[in-house]
Amino acid sequence: MRLLVTGGAGFIGSNLVAYLLRERPESRIVNLDLLTYAGSLANLEGVLGDPRHSFVQGDICDGSLVRSLMAGQDAVLHLAAESHVDRSIREAAPFIRTNVLGTHVLLDAALEAGIRRFVQVSTDEVYGELPWLDPASPKGSDPRRPRFTEATPLAPRSPYSASKAAGDLLAMAYHHTHGLDVVVVRGSNNYGPRQYPEKLIPLMTTYALQNRPLPLYGDGLHVRDWMHVEDFCRGILAALERGRPGEVYNFGGGSERTNLQVVRAILQALGKPAELVTFVADRPGHDRRYAVDFSKAERELGWRPWAVFEEELPRTVAWYAENRGWWEQRVIPRDE
Repeated sequence: MRLLVTGGAGFIGSNLVAYLLRERPESRIVNLDLLTYAGSLANLEGVLGDPRHSFVQGDICDGSLVRSLMAGQDAVLHLAAESHVDRSIREAAPFIRTNVLGTHVLLDAALEAGIRRFVQVSTDEVYGELPWLDPASPKGSDPRRPRFTEATPLAPRSPYSASKAAGDLLAMAYHHTHGLDVVVVRGSNNYGPRQYPEKLIPLMTTYALQNRPLPLYGDGLHVRDWMHVEDFCRGILAALERGRPGEVYNFGGGSERTNLQVVRAILQALGKPAELVTFVADRPGHDRRYAVDFSKAERELGWRPWAVFEEELPRTVAWYAENRGWWEQRVIPRDE
């Protein structure tokens, strides 16, 4: 299959490219990435020389470039996005440009080229916020613990999530209006190697490795569902190959943890003192809890997460400890 992957030098995208080349060796991939601050050719080490993979540095908002790359492709896996909530709070314009206008350019080009499938890769944050409950309550046993389903109304609460929701709605509109074969996938919080050190796990890991205070927002009890990046890659491939046109599929790790629990586990893995945790003022509009119901993906795609958080988190932390050269030259902001 001939695939155009956007954002394939970022965290999820680079893992997806490597996964596809390993699991679908007949694939031919064109990888389009602008190489902004979070994207790097270093993420593609091991695949840059692969004749099945062609890297193009460029902007998804460049219509002529996108149309030229779209010609002859079978499918599009659209991952290119501005993705950091805190950055979107400080300046929303890049998020609107990339996540909305860029998605529009890709959809137009896909329609013109007769692309057989367009996979819009999105986030559970488009659903908004779930009710917060005591994290000590038994997970899965409390009927009051709702989770996002594919039927949950979109209610984004940050400029980032609003821009992703807009892209999702635009993609579905192209399906319903023009008949473009679109599948939307929404993932919970991803973790794993090569994640840019602005997100919670790599940020806290790299700070701990430097014995710096670990700034934790609010009371640290915000809850996220953690999914290993390779599980999400498996889900994206399943949606590409077996998803129904015009459908949305949620993918999650089944691993709800408070941010404080995650940070304490990182410190334990590194043998660092708990006193490094420093509570700081919460960010504006900080959603209290996310969690997804991925039973539809189980039922229709035969997918479920394989990774065990308690096993994979220490491996992820060890990767950052063993690859200091990868992150030491990167700008490491204070916030999550």
